[in-house]
Amino acid sequence: MQRRGLLPGEHYLDSGYPSAELITGSLSRYGVALITPVLLDTSRQARAGTGFAASAFTIDWEKQQVTCPQGRLSASWSPCEQRGTPATVVKFAASDCGPCPVRAQCTTAQRGGRQLSLHPRLLAEALQQARDQQESRDWQKDYALRAGVEGTMAQAVAVTDMHHARYRGLAKTHLEHVYSAVALNLLRLNAWWNGHALDRTRTTHLSRLELALAA
Repeated sequence: MQRRGLLPGEHYLDSGYPSAELITGSLSRYGVALITPVLLDTSRQARAGTGFAASAFTIDWEKQQVTCPQGRLSASWSPCEQRGTPATVVKFAASDCGPCPVRAQCTTAQRGGRQLSLHPRLLAEALQQARDQQESRDWQKDYALRAGVEGTMAQAVAVTDMHHARYRGLAKTHLEHVYSAVALNLLRLNAWWNGHALDRTRTTHLSRLELALAA
């Protein structure tokens, strides 16, 4: 698409694709903003919905310090690699975390203080911005436009069996895809012009089993 000058300003993706690296890379390399839900904070506290998740801490990138919800400053800031990618491990002093009245809401470590693993600044800020945006009604309304694409892909698979190529060779496969796209356009235009909602394209195995048992 870049070679043909057809890059979009925005690209809508489902939640299976995004990462902080992909979001920042797409924007910096191609100028394409990815509109996609990103994974929320996966820390134990965030998953449980109680305690102090990583988002509750304030990061000062310039001073290389993190402030906890109780106002204590981190004791160490250590750049490292985690699974082959750059990261920073931040630790709080045991002397601060040990007597803290809300320690149980922050860490389950028997020794030492709370520890955080941070993405590089550019990635961390992009990820947090994406998380903040996807909570807004405007973003959710905008992203809802993508729902129609899921229906189109489901119909393409059910009606034209696009998951499987009938012929060998790229040229024949490409022609098959073009014909399939034309057929889908005709089907959807017919439904639109006649005011018919698109029919359910398939019934799941579980639904078929339920119907069989009910009969």
